[in-house]
Amino acid sequence: MNSIRRMLVDASESAWLRERVPRYRFIRKASARFLPGEDVGAAIAAARRLAADGISTVVTHLGENVRDRRESDAATNEYLGLLDDIGVEGLPAEISVKLTQLGLDLDRELCYTNLAKLIERARSATVWIDMEQSAYVDATLQLYERAQKTYRRAGVCVQAYLYRTERDLASLISMGASVRLVKGAYSEPRAIAYAKKSEVDENFFRLAQMLLGGPARSAGVRAVMATHDRRLIRRILDWAAREGITKNQLEFAMLYGIQRAEQLRLAHEGYRTDVLVSYGTLWFPWYMRRLAERPANVFFVIRNLFSG
Repeated sequence: MNSIRRMLVDASESAWLRERVPRYRFIRKASARFLPGEDVGAAIAAARRLAADGISTVVTHLGENVRDRRESDAATNEYLGLLDDIGVEGLPAEISVKLTQLGLDLDRELCYTNLAKLIERARSATVWIDMEQSAYVDATLQLYERAQKTYRRAGVCVQAYLYRTERDLASLISMGASVRLVKGAYSEPRAIAYAKKSEVDENFFRLAQMLLGGPARSAGVRAVMATHDRRLIRRILDWAAREGITKNQLEFAMLYGIQRAEQLRLAHEGYRTDVLVSYGTLWFPWYMRRLAERPANVFFVIRNLFSG
């Protein structure tokens, strides 16, 4: 499975594949499992359906590593419009952005200015910052800390497969951060990241304990456990129950189209449950990384290939 995962991550980083593969109908059909549509209307409609089931939404417009200021301005304006749509609908929804989509590769100050516009437009809602490859971790955390000090309405994603994340969490907890914990979906060298699934799972659980522990709760940390792994979710729930952590202190996040029954179960049992809804035309790299997170999903694509 590790070799399949690496192949999928490599595919996500290929400009040649990104240009050509989305033209194939079976790939577009298979991607619909995770993607309600390419336009904002489809994302809002999905958020509306989820809200009816008591599930909140985190919406992201797909794209990354913009090449010029025009593209970063376009991405920022797309998110500003999305925030307006969420407000008009009165949806329990937040947004999540990639800093390279807002211009991080071009100019850090430009990126922060764009991020600040989104936080201001979001009003009381959290604006989440996605974590990208390891090369961006320092810059991402620095910009997050700046935004958090100014607005107190930003959240950041951290990755359990990186060795450094335990150290980063200690700093984030001290500032009362909002943190979404994920396993990680990029190809990273063994020198800085756990390679085995079992190691990543174990580190995820250790980091979850940090985020939900007494010092984090006292600091006002908002901790979101972003995983589809039902055994890991149960392990966290069992540990939290032993620690006397109440349901309203636990929050889980999953992707649209994955573990729908588990999403509904958690929501109906009283846990805050979020679903990440993505939209946009630049979906190929994101889709390959979703497959890489669970290589068994490749068989879903193959079935679609032979079903016409």
